[in-house]
This record gives sequence, structure tokens and C-alpha cells, in this order.
Amino acid sequence: MVVMKPSGDIAAQQAQLVVTSTLLMLIIIIPVIALTLLFAWRYRQSNQEAIYTPDWDHSTKLELLIWGAPLLIIIALGALTWISTHKLDPYRPLDRIDAARALPADVKPLEVQVVALDWKWLFIYPEQGIATVNELAAPVDRPIRFRITASTVMNSFYVPALAGQIYAMPGMETSLHAVINQAGVYDGFSANYSGAGFSHMRFKFQGLSDADFTKWVDSNKAQGTPLDRAVYTELEKPSEREPVRRYASVDKALYDAILNRCVDTNKMCTGQMMAIDAAGGLGKGSVTGLASRTWREADQTYVAAICTPENPDGRPLLARP
Repeated sequence: MVVMKPSGDIAAQQAQLVVTSTLLMLIIIIPVIALTLLFAWRYRQSNQEAIYTPDWDHSTKLELLIWGAPLLIIIALGALTWISTHKLDPYRPLDRIDAARALPADVKPLEVQVVALDWKWLFIYPEQGIATVNELAAPVDRPIRFRITASTVMNSFYVPALAGQIYAMPGMETSLHAVINQAGVYDGFSANYSGAGFSHMRFKFQGLSDADFTKWVDSNKAQGTPLDRAVYTELEKPSEREPVRRYASVDKALYDAILNRCVDTNKMCTGQMMAIDAAGGLGKGSVTGLASRTWREADQTYVAAICTPENPDGRPLLARP
């Protein structure tokens, strides 16, 4: 029921889209069901008064009705889909607080970095400098920008009262813009199966007044502990039914390190890998293994071989038979 009567403007628009689409389709479904029952009754075997016309094969009026009505419904659904796909794009910043209020130009969205772990949720607030596990909060009527990723496998971030579900994938970032319009405590969970602890991968989302949100932030800072890479490495290990945890401070580079798969400082970040690849592989012009060839009337540099350190006996470390 919360899906059809949510407390956030984006979810409310999505619920209205479901209702409108259903009503449009019922314009076809109800007459078809009614006519099916009517024909079954009218032309039953025992009804000797029903008109029998074995040579009837065409009716222009009937053809126009059969094909015209569905065509109009498809056009209406297509237009509705086109409009709502752009209007409710999760990557699109909000332009209103609710149906009656436009978004003031000076309002800055609250940024929340979301990390799906096995099997718990980590929420990082870069502006406030805090983080929580399995608890999320935001001020009422303030836009929220979620940046979403995962540590290992794909999950789906979903607060039905707030907005639709958005996938969380390792090494990738998805986004969601939303707003909560009523104070309260709402359920959030993963909507994509991700292993043994999936069923308990749940959290509470609190819609708070500005004053209560400030108190909530201060409470986290007073009760929490620091969250750095070492603490995150332990937190990342699979666990189930995790209680709420609070962190009073967060390593500013932690989320980007999670996203780029390099919380372990001994690993190269995926962003660095892609930059190297874009430059031709291990630095354009700086490795003897680089070569070039003409492709579409332009010289393209590519990696022909990678030079590796040598052992004392002269063999490359990565040599293969």
C-alpha cells in the first residue's frame, strides 16, 4: 500500500503513473471482458433466438472499433511513457518539492553516498562528515542526491515511500534524486537478491524536521567513532543482521576509493587504470612496448607489449613458457 500512497514526491508521481496507465488499459480490458461474457450468454447453444449468419465476414464499423481503440490507447501510453521517462529520470535534479511548490533556487541538495555491502548498508554524509550503517535520515522537503555503489555484488537501493529502486553495482555509480515530504520512519531494503544475508539487508529511513536532523547529526558525532580505510575493510566483511552503527568522522577519500575499487592502497584505482588506457597504456610514448598504426587516416597508439622487471638470471618476472 505504501507504493500507492507514498510520502515522497517522486514516489507519488510514480504511483500516479501506475494509476493512469492502469485506467488507460482498463478502457480496453473492461469492454473485452464484458463483451466476452455477453457473447457467451447471447450465443449459447440453448438460445434459439440468436441470429445465425454463417456467411458474415466483414464490418467496417467493427474493424474501426477493434483497431482504432487499441491504437489510441497505445498512442496515449507512448506519450505518457516518453514524458514520464524524462520527467522521472533518477539522474535528473529535482525542480519541485511537491505538486504545489517549486524548488527554490538557493536550496542545495543533501548529498548521501550509499554503499551496498554484504549484507548491510553504509550511508556517508560528506557535507556533515558522518556515516551510519543501516540507518538513513534526511530533512523533510529538502532535495536529496544519492550516489550509489556496491562493494561486491549487485544490489538494489529501495525506499518505497521515497522513490523507485535503483541498482547498486561494484565499480559503478548510479544516482537518485528524491525528496521526502512527510516526517516519519520508513522501511528501506535491497530489492535484488545478493546472497545468504539478503533477507535481512534492511534499514530505517527517517524523515526529520531541520532541527531534528541537526540533532541527529550532532548525536552521530557525539556517539560515533572514526571511519577510515582500516575500519571499512573490517566492515566490508560479510555479516548479517547488523545493528545500527554510527561514525563521527569519515575519510574524505573513502567513497571514491570504494567506487574505484582501491580501498586497499596496494591496488591501482580503476579510474587510474582507465586514464592509463586512454593515454595509450602505461603512459603514451613512455614505454618501449608502445606501437602505432594507421586507423581511419589517423595514427593510433596502442600497447604492443608490457616491459616487466627482470630476475637476477635475466628472465622477466612475468615470463611464460
